[in-house]
Amino acid sequence: MNECKSLEEVRVNIDKLDDQIVGLISERSQYVKQAAKFKQDEHEVEAPQRVEAVIEKVRHLAGQNKVDPSIIEQVYRTMIACFIRYELEEHAGIKKKIEEEC
Repeated sequence: MNECKSLEEVRVNIDKLDDQIVGLISERSQYVKQAAKFKQDEHEVEAPQRVEAVIEKVRHLAGQNKVDPSIIEQVYRTMIACFIRYELEEHAGIKKKIEEEC
């Protein structure tokens, strides 16, 4: 990380990071979409044990990267909740398509 000499420079660097973050979230969403194909029901989509495992992992990573783990947890819980809703919609669409084909 560079030491910035102005607020504008800080903002430019934050904007660059935002570009990367959005790209990574987009990539994550594609994997979420794929995951829906492998899950049998809504409980598997919601996967509470998996959610808690992810939260534990990212809290640990936050500590290693000198970021407040509670901030990372809140961000991830929000993101995961949004992706669960998205995946439930994907799962319902896949299920409907299969039913129509049979």
